[in-house]
Amino acid sequence: MSHTVRVGNGRLVVPLETYECYLGAATSAALLERDGRVLLLPLSGPVAGGLLLKQRNLHGDRVLLAPEFLARCGHGELGTDREYAVRWASEDGALWIEGLSAAG
Repeated sequence: MSHTVRVGNGRLVVPLETYECYLGAATSAALLERDGRVLLLPLSGPVAGGLLLKQRNLHGDRVLLAPEFLARCGHGELGTDREYAVRWASEDGALWIEGLSAAG
């Protein structure tokens, strides 16, 4: 099964299946740009910080609001939603969002 995230309108949507597979019990996350790659780093605990991974719907999909970061990646607020493949980057302890680049 391939896993994806969807980006658009200042939001990054993580489908439940992707969330459960890679992010586990993370309640928040950080978006990082490292070596031309965009990484979604799961965070947990009451003092972890980061951006909240809010439950978006009854199915359990999660949403992360990051309009400024995503705008730097070429996704303005009124842009069309776009889906990106993801894979776990074990060396970074993060989810690599393939094709999304903060270099824009």
